[in-house]
Amino acid sequence: MKALTFALLALFSLGAHASSDQAWADHEQALTRACLAASQFKDARPASKPAEFDDRVGYSALLISGHYPQKHMKNQKGSELCLFDKQRKTAFITEWTPAKP
Repeated sequence: MKALTFALLALFSLGAHASSDQAWADHEQALTRACLAASQFKDARPASKPAEFDDRVGYSALLISGHYPQKHMKNQKGSELCLFDKQRKTAFITEWTPAKP
């Protein structure tokens, strides 16, 4: 009986595999869509490829660039960092100032 249980566990563990290319493409599309929608920029666009954190963290990050729409900002360029909650499919934005070398 123990041998059968072990064999079944081994068989099912082989079924666990990495996400497909299509699953990654779908994730990146959902991430980009949510982050651009949450952005305050009038012309928001991804400034980088997403950064994928370990599944234990549960977030992906995306740097966004664009121009501030507020009149007092005078169309100034800016950057935002978007954190995307993979489980809830929600985006959180904060202003991002790149470090100067």
